[in-house]
Amino acid sequence: MSNRIAVVGLGVLGASVARSLALRGAEVTVFERSAALAGTSGTSFAWTNSHSKNPRSYHDLNVAGLAEHDALASDTAQTWLVRNGNLEWAEDPTGADRLAASVAELTDRDYPVDWITPQRARELVPDLRIPDHVTDIAHYPTEGHVFPALLVSRLWGEARDHGARLRCPATVTGLSETDSGVRIELADGVAEADAVVLAVGRWTEALTASAGHRIPVADPDAAGTATVGMLGYTNPLPTRLDRILTTPRLNVRPDGGGRLIVQGLDLDADADPANPPALDGHHARQLCSRLNDLLDGTGGAHLESLRIGQRAMPADGLTVAGFLGDRGKIYTLCTHSGITLGPLLGRLAAQELLTGDLAEILADFRPQRLIGRTDLPALQPARFAGQQ
Repeated sequence: MSNRIAVVGLGVLGASVARSLALRGAEVTVFERSAALAGTSGTSFAWTNSHSKNPRSYHDLNVAGLAEHDALASDTAQTWLVRNGNLEWAEDPTGADRLAASVAELTDRDYPVDWITPQRARELVPDLRIPDHVTDIAHYPTEGHVFPALLVSRLWGEARDHGARLRCPATVTGLSETDSGVRIELADGVAEADAVVLAVGRWTEALTASAGHRIPVADPDAAGTATVGMLGYTNPLPTRLDRILTTPRLNVRPDGGGRLIVQGLDLDADADPANPPALDGHHARQLCSRLNDLLDGTGGAHLESLRIGQRAMPADGLTVAGFLGDRGKIYTLCTHSGITLGPLLGRLAAQELLTGDLAEILADFRPQRLIGRTDLPALQPARFAGQQ
């Protein structure tokens, strides 16, 4: 059994696997180059769901991820998970057909969803403004959102309680398997471990390539693509919202202290990590205007922050979870669904590393399907509610 295990990255995935390994008695060291949540976990809409997750095995994996959140939340007091549901509607006939097909597919999969009236929606969200022509609203009662910093504090705190250590700042520049384990090349030296877990998000391709097993990842710096998106963070507002809204022009969720996170998927076509939008520019004004159209009590809203999120997306859009080679020494986690899947993937990775018992639910997501591939088409960006 591997006992000295290094984890690279301290986002949701890294903290989760560190916790699960430490709970099983492993000697865990986490290497983080700058700070916890410095990657994708810190710029996520953080919606827990299994919408538009195909093929079926990916949908089932995300449903299991939701159940894992529930299990984690049930064993102690928690402040990081809100499961108040999600409301979604369409704006035009094309959108209505698309939404109806999505609801039908989810219903066929026994995923909790029902149709409600605008009156019922306003009972759930009293300040909600619904266009007069909207008569049917999809309600997903078990969905919710996570406060990523609070989730990481829970996971990493329990990992520390069981002996996990953090090396930060510590930039991992390369990996190589040896007869006795894994050699970890650092910007300022070398470390060794019996095994390594990579939870480095959009830096996955570079580090797996250094180990001789390159996993292609969609370019996280390419403007207007599936990997980038804008998130606006408002000032505190006197509006009543306690759940997710995924609407044709704006996605919204609470962010604590009266603040909201807002996202306009069509605006993501202009998202560019090299050229972040101005807080007083066109995109910020659009997000605030759309928010005012959607919720009472948001007059005078402004953005305190407007961030460009860079998503960690394996080149085929699906999760990667498993050993890079056949020696069982380098394990890789990379997914666009890290918030939904984080606690589940952390537990399953620890199980596979420490016992050799492979999880059947991960069978379709092994890295071997991607290693060395160069022929995959570009991923299509999300541009309508429920797609991302």
